[in-house]
Amino acid sequence: MTDPELLSLREAIDEIDAKLLELLAERVRVVLAVGEYKRKRGVAVYDPSRERRIFAALGELAEPPLDADTVRRIFERIIDESRAIEQRFVTSD
Repeated sequence: MTDPELLSLREAIDEIDAKLLELLAERVRVVLAVGEYKRKRGVAVYDPSRERRIFAALGELAEPPLDADTVRRIFERIIDESRAIEQRFVTSD
């Protein structure tokens, strides 16, 4: 495609994706710190009540064209992957 408007829109998406990736990396760093905290104190990695609160709070923040269900599915994936990373990188002594 050589349409300048389309190229500009795609460049904007690419910039947003790069920012999202930076934020996800930052989130994972904090997840790992939380995982280390939990490991040292013998706390379970998975906290279903916290996840329910997160999903509810983020669902309320959803603005069109996003809706609560879409936001929930996105964050379910982010949290699932974060948990998997936490389990891989946070090891016992």
